[in-house]
Amino acid sequence: MKMSIVAAAAVLAVPLLVAGPAAASPRSLAAPASCSSLTGVRLPNTTVTSAVVVPAGGGVPETCQVEATVTHPPAGDVENIYVWLPVSGWNGRFQGVGGGGYVGGFPQALAAPVAQGYAAASTDTGHSGVDGSFALDPSGRLDWQLIRDFAYLGIHDMTVVGKAVTAAFYGRPAGHAYWNGCSTGGRQGLSEAQRYPDDYDGILSAAPAINWSTFIPAEFWPQLVMLRTGDFLPQCKFEAFQAAAIAACDTVGDGVRDGVIGDPARCRFDPRSLIGRATPCGVITATDASAVARILAGPRSVEGDFLWYGLRPGASFAGLANTTAAGGAPFPIALTHLGTWVQRNPSWDWTTTTYERYDQLFAQSKRMYDAVIGTADPDLRPFRNAGGKLLIWHGQADQLIFPQGTIDYYRRFMAATPGTADFTRLFLAPGVAHCAGGPGPQPADPLGALVAWVEHGQAPQVLTGIVRDATGTVVQTRPICRYPAVAAYRGHGPVTQASSFTCRRS
Repeated sequence: MKMSIVAAAAVLAVPLLVAGPAAASPRSLAAPASCSSLTGVRLPNTTVTSAVVVPAGGGVPETCQVEATVTHPPAGDVENIYVWLPVSGWNGRFQGVGGGGYVGGFPQALAAPVAQGYAAASTDTGHSGVDGSFALDPSGRLDWQLIRDFAYLGIHDMTVVGKAVTAAFYGRPAGHAYWNGCSTGGRQGLSEAQRYPDDYDGILSAAPAINWSTFIPAEFWPQLVMLRTGDFLPQCKFEAFQAAAIAACDTVGDGVRDGVIGDPARCRFDPRSLIGRATPCGVITATDASAVARILAGPRSVEGDFLWYGLRPGASFAGLANTTAAGGAPFPIALTHLGTWVQRNPSWDWTTTTYERYDQLFAQSKRMYDAVIGTADPDLRPFRNAGGKLLIWHGQADQLIFPQGTIDYYRRFMAATPGTADFTRLFLAPGVAHCAGGPGPQPADPLGALVAWVEHGQAPQVLTGIVRDATGTVVQTRPICRYPAVAAYRGHGPVTQASSFTCRRS
């Protein structure tokens, strides 16, 4: 995938809007401050560098926009933090907003929550740019401070600064604090729940990039399979396999033929069924089918042991199995992780990789990064005890982050944390790609569901899924069921209406 995809992943992390009742106002602590006076806010190792009022425009209300820096002496790192505060119409809430890919966050993502009345904050977590080159210092050594800033410290620092600035500006603290992020942003939210359970009352974690040290190397697997078999399939062949998988399993789970696999876990598509089929880019061969089968199965060691999950049937191959006329095109995040982060070699020639070497790199990634950025600790008892609520959702046709990893985490989490159902929900969205897109109904307002849960005790049983046409008109609704249930057609009623479906255990 081209590098622009990394930037696109950051764009996909822009929060979903939520309209709803204002939070109850907490007790007054002080008179509201002027925007410019916020440069006087004092916190350890923190400098508020600017605070200016920006006039309304582009759908964003008049806003006090604050910039601050945080460092961790003696490291010399600098985290840039952005806090936007609506001058009027504050809903009494604070929202932390996540990033995507190697991007810790970006100020433009604050426009949407501020337009809805939130005080909101984001951070670059100590580095600029969209790639992972920050992991090495100028001497070629791993910069563990910047890695920790990206992995977890930067988001916590942003939250502390954002809450303090919010309280100073309005004269009282936010009544509730919410996290909203997808992909890297989803991982950041779970990092907050695992490491800093008091930071947020509610966390919305979409397509979370948890299991970082394992799923990122697994993103390289499709390229390795094609490399070692000498068969870099052209994209139109991959499209044929994707279409065939959907056709074979279209009615699985939901019971309707709508171009969406309702329950990919029960799909038994066999790529060998396409051997001999003609496509615009050639006839599908047995070698093609074998490569696709291995890509769907996910990485295995040379001894055949399971390493991680693969793409689900119905997901696009275009994210991780990209090819060009010249050969393979590995996903940039995976290439950087294995080259720069694991081997400290930005010029690593991935085409020299054997299966044996891949096993070594996979194990090395886990040894080096499980503790710092794996973000897969299933014990969330401190977050539960703090009264937090966690809503996770993941698209079943995610082409970049394998939803099976999220399911695995949730299962381990349920086993490790008593009372899971009281404070956590997982929703799987059939046919939805990474953070958004795909033919399946998209979650319409998951943040609104989280707010209702935190503030009114309304634990969500389903999320509303919608499909819009090219004009933006909603043409289909469908329940997105709480895991492990899936939406199933009742046998009567329009298949475009949610009322025609019920949630049944898979």
